[in-house]
Amino acid sequence: MKMTAREIAEACGGRLLCGDPDTVVTSVSTDSRKIDSGTLFVPIKGERTNAHTFIGATFAAGALATLTQEHDSMEDRHVWIRVQSTEQALQQIAAAYRKRFSIPFVGITGSVGKTTTKEMVALALSAGLNVMKTEGNFNSQIGLPLTMFTLDKSHQVAVVEMGMSDFGEMSRLAQIAAPDYAVVTNIGISHIEQLKTQQNIMNEKLHITDCFHKNSVLFLNGDDRLLTQLRNTAKFKIVWFGTQSWCDFRADNIRTEKASTRFTLVAPEGLYEVRLPALGIHNVTNALVGLAVAKTLGVPLEKAIAKLAEYRPLAMRQQIHRVNEVTVIDDSYNASPDAIRSSVDVLCGFHTGKRIAVLADMLELGEYSQKAHFDVGEYAAKAGIDALVTVGERAKEIVRGARSVHPELPCFPCGDNSEAITKLKSILMGGDAVLVKGSRAMKTDQIVKALL
Repeated sequence: MKMTAREIAEACGGRLLCGDPDTVVTSVSTDSRKIDSGTLFVPIKGERTNAHTFIGATFAAGALATLTQEHDSMEDRHVWIRVQSTEQALQQIAAAYRKRFSIPFVGITGSVGKTTTKEMVALALSAGLNVMKTEGNFNSQIGLPLTMFTLDKSHQVAVVEMGMSDFGEMSRLAQIAAPDYAVVTNIGISHIEQLKTQQNIMNEKLHITDCFHKNSVLFLNGDDRLLTQLRNTAKFKIVWFGTQSWCDFRADNIRTEKASTRFTLVAPEGLYEVRLPALGIHNVTNALVGLAVAKTLGVPLEKAIAKLAEYRPLAMRQQIHRVNEVTVIDDSYNASPDAIRSSVDVLCGFHTGKRIAVLADMLELGEYSQKAHFDVGEYAAKAGIDALVTVGERAKEIVRGARSVHPELPCFPCGDNSEAITKLKSILMGGDAVLVKGSRAMKTDQIVKALL
C-alpha cells in the first residue's frame, strides 16, 4: 500500500498535529510488535491495554506515523494524526483504500465454516485469477480493515472473510469491504447470546449485501433451513448451492474414499466429477460454493475443480493425523453445535476401532447453552460414537444428552484438558479414531499436541 499522511488524515477526518503531510506510509499495524519501516501505527484502546503507551516504541522500530485519540497537540518529526476514535479511523482509512481498486470483491460470512469456505473459494478462483484473500481469520472490526491494506495492483480479485457477533457489526464491515459478491454459508446459533434469535442472526449477516449493485450476486446454501426462506424474495440475483434438487450448483453421488470425498457436480452447463481431499458433507458444500463463485467470475469449471483437488485443511480445522495406528481428527480451533455435528459425522465415517469424541464446552450460547450441549450429546450417540470424553462444566450436559440415547455408552467427564489427556491415553488402542473439538477458549489443541 501507499498513502500519504495527508490522504490518511482526509480519509478519516483526522487533524495532522505534526510531521510532513507528504510522508508516504507503506503499511498499517495495530500491533506494536509488528512494525516495519514505513508503518502507520493505529493504537487501539482496549479493556486491558491502551496501545497509546507503545507509540514511542513503534517509532523506534521504524514507524513513520501514528493515529491518536488521546493527544491534542504534539511536536515531533514523526506524523501524528488526531482522531476521535482510532478504531473507527482505521475502518475509514481502509474503506478509502479499498475504493482505489475496481476488482471484484467476494465477501464470506456465516455461522460456521467461514474460514474454510474462504480458503476453497480463493483456491478455486486462483485457477484463473491472482487472488488476495484474508489471512487466517482476520475477519473482525479490526482484522478486516487490516486485510484491505494487503491489496496491491497485481490482484485481480479479493476474497474476504467477514465475521460478526453483535448488532451493527456486519453493516460496518460491508461499508469497508463493499463486496460485489457475497457468500452466506449457514445460519447457526453462534453468538446467539448477543443476537437472541437465529432470525436476528440471519438478518444481521445479510447486511453483507448493503453495498450491492445491480450486477451483484448472493450465493446461499440451499441446505440451510433459514436461508431457504429467501427463495424468490431477494431483490438481487441469488445462486444456490447444496444438495437440494433445485440448487444451481448441486452435489450428487457423494462418497468417501480414505481421506477424500468424491461427488458429482450438477452445474447449469453439465456434470463434472470432483475429488476433494477433505471429509464431511460440510466440505462438499464449501467446495460447491467455491466452484459456483469461480464459474460466475469467469474461471473455467474444469480448472477450478483441478485446483480444489490440491486443497489442504488449515491447522486445527479437521486436520487428520495418524500416530501409532490411531487416527486423530484435530478440529480444535473452535466449536458450535452445527460444527460439532459435522465433525461427529466425519468421526463416524471411520470403521476400524473405537470412535471416540472429545468434546469441550461451547461458549457464547446464552440461554440456549444447556439445550445445545444436550442436543450435541444426543446427536453424537445416535451417530454411533463408541466413547465420549468431555472437558468443562457445560460439557457435562453433552454426557447427559448422550446417555439419554445410549445409557451404557462409556462417558468420561473431565474437569480440564490434562485429565482428558490422561483418560485418553488409558483407553486408546491401535485402530481407534479420536475427534477433538471445543470452543477456542477451552484450548483443546493442548489435547491434540499431547496425542501427537
